[in-house]
Amino acid sequence: MLFAVREKGQGLVEYALILVLVAVVVIAALTILGPKIGSIFSSVNNSL
Repeated sequence: MLFAVREKGQGLVEYALILVLVAVVVIAALTILGPKIGSIFSSVNNSL
């Protein structure tokens, strides 16, 4: 019974680590692509 509690807690930690990894990848992608996306929106806004 003690092992089930540890495995459940371990699963939650693994999901949290995956969530943090996805968040870091999204932040890095937005940091790299942010200026390009901003310039595209600016050009669309100016053309309207």
